[in-house]
Amino acid sequence: MRELTKRETLTVGLMLFALFFGAGNMIFPPALGQASGTSFWIAIIGFIITGVGLPLLGVIAVGLGGGNLQTLAGRVHPVFAIIFTFIVYLAIGPFLAIPRTATVTYEMGVLPFLSESAKASWVPLLLTTVIYFAITFWLSLNPSKLVDRIGKILTPALLVIIAFMFIGSLVKPVGEIGQPTGAYLESSPFVKGFLEGYLTLDALAAMVFGIVVTVAVQASGVTNPRKITISTIKAAIIAAIGLGLVYLALGYMGATSIGLGQSENGGQILTGMVHHLFGGGGTVVLGLAVMLACLTTSVGLVTACGRFFSSQIPGISYRAMILILSVFSAAIANVGLTQLIAYSVPVLMAIYPIAIVLMLVSFFDKLFRGYRSVYIGAIFLTALISLVEGASMLGLPVEGITSVYKNLPLFNQGVGWIVPAVVGAVLGWIWGAIREVPRVK
Repeated sequence: MRELTKRETLTVGLMLFALFFGAGNMIFPPALGQASGTSFWIAIIGFIITGVGLPLLGVIAVGLGGGNLQTLAGRVHPVFAIIFTFIVYLAIGPFLAIPRTATVTYEMGVLPFLSESAKASWVPLLLTTVIYFAITFWLSLNPSKLVDRIGKILTPALLVIIAFMFIGSLVKPVGEIGQPTGAYLESSPFVKGFLEGYLTLDALAAMVFGIVVTVAVQASGVTNPRKITISTIKAAIIAAIGLGLVYLALGYMGATSIGLGQSENGGQILTGMVHHLFGGGGTVVLGLAVMLACLTTSVGLVTACGRFFSSQIPGISYRAMILILSVFSAAIANVGLTQLIAYSVPVLMAIYPIAIVLMLVSFFDKLFRGYRSVYIGAIFLTALISLVEGASMLGLPVEGITSVYKNLPLFNQGVGWIVPAVVGAVLGWIWGAIREVPRVK
């Protein structure tokens, strides 16, 4: 019975790591490091729990749940499965996440090398997005070669660049670790780091990337469902280890960067660090790292979205779909990074908790005998909180509701959905035990 070799498993794991590790993931740890200062180690532990642990569990949950998000979401209700899956793919795909990879590439990999007059023009962004998505389209054309192209080429190159930056920071340190600032000084560093990891949104991406890993494993000749699941779990663990190590390295760089002055974001911290370490060439190194990180994430998302939408919309082939996705994403990307972030955060904050709860509840499926009411109760109460929170961030008139919600535990910290989710699951279990509702398959 065919199963992946150790080398093949490592390759798939590196591919999954690259899919998760976008430019945003490069920016968050340095910012955490600088802001947390001497509390860095406790803060980064919280960050890794949500920034690494949840994506790991997400990939495993999708693998155990049937290999794709729609099957997993079907445990709640068939209608919910269709609606939620489409929303997730649209959000993590052509409307928000895919275009954002291109705008971040432009902001950090192209813009620093332009003249002042060129920076004020819309032409460089347009040219960048056209070239960027042409490359994305080419890499996404043959999914069976995704492992070779990403796992064997782009990912090792990205890791070498990050390692080069980290070693340089050890050989030529900027200075000592600074003092905690902001929320890291005023509240628990662990909780703050935990919430920062939550905002990476990688748990949502895990619901999409699960199918990419499954396809990669199947393309290697593995057909037994149990072997596919085991290989998926092994690859997810490898990706999680890689993410954790890189977060530690980038976070430590940020923690020792205070000697260069206080920065507004992680991008500025990295730019300052590489300039200090490598001079003018440092900007080139950083730009290359960002481009690789963005491109690998873009390819993974276009591939996953292309497979899903082409399977759901009759008459549109995979090739035609990824072309549509690439062209549409290029158009959206030209609104600029600031506008994309302004609209993406509220939307993702509304659906991200729902994905987390769906993922976590699925791990206890056998414990509560697969009662559908448990899924419904947990998801419903979670959605009541998260959708209102997203609406509030968009500026919609929901003050009357939020004035009530603010009394919920942890609501002011952005995770007010936790207690309602637990309550909903417990009530669903009681209902299922009494009424003996049909079990989830």
